[in-house]
Amino acid sequence: MSPGLKLLIVDDEKQNRALLTELLKDDYQIILAKNGDQALARAREHTPDIILLDVLMPGMDGYAVIRALKEDDRTRDIPVIFITALDADTDEERGLDLGAVDYLAKPFRPSILRARVRNHLQSAHQRRLLEKLAMLDSLTEIPNRRRFTQVYEQEWRRGLRNHQPVSLVMIDVDLFKAYNDAHGHAAGDLALYRVAQALEAAVRRPGDFVARYGGEEFVLLLPEADAAGARMLAEQARRGVEALHIPHVASPHGWLTISLGGATLVPDEIHAESDLFLRADASLYEAKRQGRNRVEWASSAS
Repeated sequence: MSPGLKLLIVDDEKQNRALLTELLKDDYQIILAKNGDQALARAREHTPDIILLDVLMPGMDGYAVIRALKEDDRTRDIPVIFITALDADTDEERGLDLGAVDYLAKPFRPSILRARVRNHLQSAHQRRLLEKLAMLDSLTEIPNRRRFTQVYEQEWRRGLRNHQPVSLVMIDVDLFKAYNDAHGHAAGDLALYRVAQALEAAVRRPGDFVARYGGEEFVLLLPEADAAGARMLAEQARRGVEALHIPHVASPHGWLTISLGGATLVPDEIHAESDLFLRADASLYEAKRQGRNRVEWASSAS
């Protein structure tokens, strides 16, 4: 295993933490916590690859810790192995029902512990690879609509908690059917790939997100971006695609271009998640009505 993998050990007994550290320090980067509150804080800060969790701890016990981990988007998918003196079948069943991937009773054999940790890390790695592939658009190699839906829901909830704006840009490749008819579908596939890469190049903030929505449609999600800043970024994206100079004989512009429609909302209890989509989509329609190859933005009073 790579020493770059992070392992969080949670146990209130100093001797137990030292023993587990000695067993695993050559293979993993070790993070320690001596109670439930520390465990949650360090899991959120470091996002470990796996957690070894004691059950019997003062204050918040291991069962409460795993419940909190599973309720948090940041830590939900981290594998948890319980290591505990509780060895009854009902204890093990309870731990597994709460979402642990394994349950080891103390005293344990060091070779078995190392093998269990290694196997669960390999399984988690393979699962993440499969999930990543399932969330990518195979043609453009950027996130697909399924992944966008997940991220959009997360960012809407975060905007609701923090009272921060969320901006959304709907994008359509102009006259794309005519492009396919004139240049062929193979050229069309290559054009979509190049457009996707240009859109990705336009978004530079860590939280900004671009995805293929379907067909010749793309989306930009810009958390914590106000209307002015988001519209400026959308214009950069438009210019970036135009600068590719992909010939389009059926376009009045001579090149392949995109139309963009955007909207900005601060999530609240009044607006539904779909309201932002409706505003951005209406702006996209207006951009195409105004002659394409342009950015239109919904007013705050839309």
